[in-house]
Amino acid sequence: MELRVLQYFLAVTREQSISGAAESLHLSQPTLSRQLKDMEEELGKQLMIRGNRKITLTEEGMILRKRAEEILAMVQKTEQEITISDDTIAGDVYIGAGETDAVHLLAKAAKQLQQSYPDIHYHISSGDTTDVLDRLDKGLIDFGLLFGPVDTSKYEYMEFPVKDTYGVLMRKDSPLAEKRSICPEDMWDKPLIINRNTRDGDLLTSWLGKNTNELNVTATYNLLFNASLMVDEGLGYALALDKIINTTGDGNLCFVPCEPELSVGMNLIWKKYQIFPKAAEKFLEEFQKIF
Repeated sequence: MELRVLQYFLAVTREQSISGAAESLHLSQPTLSRQLKDMEEELGKQLMIRGNRKITLTEEGMILRKRAEEILAMVQKTEQEITISDDTIAGDVYIGAGETDAVHLLAKAAKQLQQSYPDIHYHISSGDTTDVLDRLDKGLIDFGLLFGPVDTSKYEYMEFPVKDTYGVLMRKDSPLAEKRSICPEDMWDKPLIINRNTRDGDLLTSWLGKNTNELNVTATYNLLFNASLMVDEGLGYALALDKIINTTGDGNLCFVPCEPELSVGMNLIWKKYQIFPKAAEKFLEEFQKIF
């Protein structure tokens, strides 16, 4: 399977038509159709269902789309790392981060480094623990910013000098909005919106004193902005970290901290025995120097 054909396949999935993809690729439609047909024959699977108006993917086609995106991203990253001159400190730094106010610290290191190395560029992808570790393990990012303990058998890490605080995101017209803090018992009979990675025995469920099957979990989320929209519609109360959603001003939402206080540390992590490109190496050196 050639990289060129994977690019053709992704163009078709993006345009949802052979003709549209052929135009964007500057190919004839018969040539593109033949390339895709050869790929299906090579794999022994039908990847696309060709309708009158648009192309839809089969289950195998959806799997290939995901893998093709990862493969081509890795190829591009590798090419960039190799082609940079030995005398040049330039390139791209890829960071996966959970939603946290601590991204300010990453930005601080990047800003200070920018003064000496203006040709280093930064790419931050947001996601929860599952997303970030998946991209880190596949080599699609250089660093991950994650909460909680680190698997030291797989990763090196640097602990941040600050912690994030948990609380409850709710509507201002909620009966709990007047409280100065929220205790676990306040949540036991309420509809809850929790992070999809919440597990029995972890920090949140230990604070609540209940397993997830004993709680009224109406929804889960991986990005808090989406959860905040559900809260705004009155679907429930979101257990979340502070300083991510702006609750000042005339908006409908407010944030009330947990009691007893519930906080979590975070770490910058990278794979063990990682050989960094020069840009990522300089970023790590700057981050260590600051913190």
